[in-house]
Amino acid sequence: MKQRKSSCDSCMYYEYDEDYECYVCGVNLDEDEMARFMEDRFYDCPYYRLGDEYAIVRHQM
Repeated sequence: MKQRKSSCDSCMYYEYDEDYECYVCGVNLDEDEMARFMEDRFYDCPYYRLGDEYAIVRHQM
């Protein structure tokens, strides 16, 4: 299995699902997007966004 370059741990879409008791990707993908993502055609995740918790606070200053 290939390892993806981007880290889900720091992605803002990587959320804890209490029902499944694990972390999941919160991006709402349709069937075609999910198939392309699972085939590993991307070097980096195209949906990755840095989860910067303090961005709003810095914007307010």
